[in-house]
Amino acid sequence: MTSAGGRRRIRAVWLGRRKYQPVHALQTALMEARQQGTIGDTILLLEHEPVITLGRGARREHVLVDEAQLRVRGVDLCETARGGDVTYHGPGQLVGYPIVDLAPDRCDVRRYVRDLIGTMSSVAATVGVDGGVMAEYPGIWVDLDSPGRWPGERLASRPAKLGAVGVRISRWVTMHGFALNATTSMDAFSLIVPCGIREHGVTSLQELKGNAPAPADLAPVAARALCDAMGAELASFEVMDSGDLDLCRALLGRG
Repeated sequence: MTSAGGRRRIRAVWLGRRKYQPVHALQTALMEARQQGTIGDTILLLEHEPVITLGRGARREHVLVDEAQLRVRGVDLCETARGGDVTYHGPGQLVGYPIVDLAPDRCDVRRYVRDLIGTMSSVAATVGVDGGVMAEYPGIWVDLDSPGRWPGERLASRPAKLGAVGVRISRWVTMHGFALNATTSMDAFSLIVPCGIREHGVTSLQELKGNAPAPADLAPVAARALCDAMGAELASFEVMDSGDLDLCRALLGRG
């Protein structure tokens, strides 16, 4: 979907807190609909119930406890077709799943990943956190010794990961996306080797600043930031944070 001026238009939908598998099924249905041209570009914004996901490159030893212990702690374990290793999603984390057609003008995977990192950087900047990149590790990074200014990879004294990126692209239509730690509890990350990275830790906006907005408050900021990064217009911002996930019918029916 494009505007009269030729710019792409992206519809944003806030889903509230949801379990992983139903949202994954929703993404898959929306991706197929986008490939068929029956809906326009859409971004799903939400929090997940606690879940550890395994990407295509995941190593099972990076999950540090067995499934029985995860069940006791109320943490699901799910395999997924996104890129990357092992990651955690849970309450307090802003997750964004763009379902967008990169054709014809943005058929560049690295550029798209930069757009997602730029989206997270823009959200972090609204609370005074300056994020940057580490060449070897996709995502958004901060220096724990200077969270208000990213000094660059070589000069960062204590780099920590603030947000992760993992995508799947089929026929230039995207799914999966980014996860930014806003008020996320850091304890859950002790269950895994996050993204397979042992050398550096993870952090959150709340941990860096002592206080941070909830994901629901950051979602509209992220929607606008993604549109800015992709040279798009925000077509609408809708709230569907209650009810079951028979959202396919609602979303597909209003493409």
